[in-house]
Amino acid sequence: MHAPVSAVGRSPAGLSWFAIARIGLVQACVGALVMMATTVLNRLMVVEYGLVAAIPAGLVAWHYVIQLGRPIWGHGSDRGGNRTLWIVGGIAVLALGVLMATQATLMMGSATLWVFAFAILAYSVIGVGVGAAGTSALALLASSVAPDRRAAAAALTWIMMIAGIVVSAFTVGALIEPFTPQALTRVAAGLAAATIALAILATFRLESGHHVFEETAKSKETPGFGDAIREIFAEPAARRFTIFIFVSMMAYNMQDLILEPFAGQIFAMPPGETTQLGGMLNAGGLVGMIVAGVGGSAFQARMPTDLRVWIVSGCLGSAIGLAGLTIAAMVGPGWPLVANVFFLGFCNGVFSVAAIGAMMGLAGAGEKTREGVRMGVWGASQAIAFGFAGLLGAAGRDIALAVFGDLGRAYQIVFAVEGLLFVLAAILALTVAGSRPARANRASGNTPSSEKEIFA
Repeated sequence: MHAPVSAVGRSPAGLSWFAIARIGLVQACVGALVMMATTVLNRLMVVEYGLVAAIPAGLVAWHYVIQLGRPIWGHGSDRGGNRTLWIVGGIAVLALGVLMATQATLMMGSATLWVFAFAILAYSVIGVGVGAAGTSALALLASSVAPDRRAAAAALTWIMMIAGIVVSAFTVGALIEPFTPQALTRVAAGLAAATIALAILATFRLESGHHVFEETAKSKETPGFGDAIREIFAEPAARRFTIFIFVSMMAYNMQDLILEPFAGQIFAMPPGETTQLGGMLNAGGLVGMIVAGVGGSAFQARMPTDLRVWIVSGCLGSAIGLAGLTIAAMVGPGWPLVANVFFLGFCNGVFSVAAIGAMMGLAGAGEKTREGVRMGVWGASQAIAFGFAGLLGAAGRDIALAVFGDLGRAYQIVFAVEGLLFVLAAILALTVAGSRPARANRASGNTPSSEKEIFA
């Protein structure tokens, strides 16, 4: 049960940094399990079992499609009043999906219709698990983290998620060598058991004993799912933010499947170097997340500002980084590609963490809807953008190559379109505004300095 809301005039204490890190550990578990499905099994299907790359790519895209159900699962965690159950249950479902996907991969040698159907089912289960656990974890952050800590909390949880991906990738890679089906099965089972145990430990009594920063009236029953969705899309701020999330995440992920081929084909980099280049993009992202997380909280604590500055700066900086890649596509060797990619990753990290912080700020601003369903809507927008953008980037490169017959020009066009999407995302970020509900002002004892508060 949640602790009672603090009296007017006091400074309520939300989740401590240790508690925020515990939610980050949940995100690390999600990242570790998803890595198994999207990286290890993807490689096995293509290399060891000789399948066309479109098959694992389609399965990964399908698990994003399944995550369109995030609003439903978020709404369920709102009504249930126990987000911990949804988080742990989601991790358990995700782990089950990974075990099913592992077995489906090991049966790919027969390549029968039933095997592919089982693989689709497995990735569907993975999508459900990611959506249920991830949406509920972010909703818990949105409702239980003090406003001036939200940017830093978003940074910490995202950093821990990436750390989970990196650590599990090295660990799983070492444990399955030399590769045998039996070794893969043992490692997958061990990963599933470890992540479920960590999720249980991380969330034990996490929801008790702290203030709840919710603007939703507790005396009112959580509305039905249809009513909740209608309310969200009737709000200009929530509607525009949903569009912003879709556009920005399209831009964020469009180069995902073509950056390493670009480095190999235009800069003649061997596989090892292109892998390191991808690592440089992630390293830049980590630095950007840290800067935005620490800086965003510092600025919010010291002056009446908001996260728009970080979001717009990150989007425009990413557009500049992509403009550099469009030049690199024509210049080729000699262009400072590594520095260019690090800068792009840095700006991606700045905007993404600030956007998550803003998302948590807007999550509790509904008249009746609560954090779970609102985070679910935005999570679904992000998921479908991720899945669509990766396919669009790769297909756009192929189409441009067929039309112009020039490989450099093909990459240049995709990077240019991606950069324009970031500019559009920056413009959309400037339009997202919402009035803080009077109910929240009365509960907190604060009076807004202006009628409109952006990303409050």
